[in-house]
Amino acid sequence: MIRIGTSGYSYKDWKGTFYPNNIDKKEMLSYYAKEFNFTEVNSTYYKMPNQYMIYNMMRKTPKNFTFVVKAFGGITHKRDNLKRDADIFLNSLIPLIEGKKLGCILAQFPYSFHKTPGNIEYLKRMREAFKDIPVAVEFRTAEWIDDKVFNLMERENLAFVCVDEPQIEGLLPPVAAATADIGYVRFHGRNAAKWYNHSEPYERYNYLYSKEELQEWVPKIRELAARTLMVFIAMNNHFNAQAVINARELLELIKTS
Repeated sequence: MIRIGTSGYSYKDWKGTFYPNNIDKKEMLSYYAKEFNFTEVNSTYYKMPNQYMIYNMMRKTPKNFTFVVKAFGGITHKRDNLKRDADIFLNSLIPLIEGKKLGCILAQFPYSFHKTPGNIEYLKRMREAFKDIPVAVEFRTAEWIDDKVFNLMERENLAFVCVDEPQIEGLLPPVAAATADIGYVRFHGRNAAKWYNHSEPYERYNYLYSKEELQEWVPKIRELAARTLMVFIAMNNHFNAQAVINARELLELIKTS
């Protein structure tokens, strides 16, 4: 199965492009869920969530809707108290777990997370800390593209997050690899000029894929789907609802190509 959605859904600049101009922020998720059956929750990276927040999100979506929740930054970036933070984080997700609406946890590591013996060991400890919950790992540097790493991730049942992003030296190339029961692809856009040189974070993701660029991924996505139980595809080129446009186009390409 393949689920296509966007990285987040609560964006002011989506009003008038995807959402009605007068929509209340509290109604955005319900509106979004009328068209898409999956989204990434980004706010949980910045602030540890709680059950009340998670339950209120869950109740706004239909039965077949799935959430991928980004791991709290203390787990992926500070990494100073893994067991405590993982326990609190998992406890907050109980409504999604019991409601069978949790797709996986997305652990997005920083550029400074290099392929060292200590960091490889941390991946193992994180897998243990998250117990039997599916986990997808996004690396930021090309050094992690390594058969030994992929073999480790297969043993630990950690999903490798495939990415499409500018082909700048040191960043991950568009490699498609299935290392767990789930597959994962994130589209960040190809705005090389603004990747490092931007005044506002959103500028990095200001990019609209052409259908030809999306088509490049169709055979890769099909291969991932053949090797996994579920593939999550998240459009992160969110500026001005470009993620919505490309999610719709990719869905159609997969159906018809």
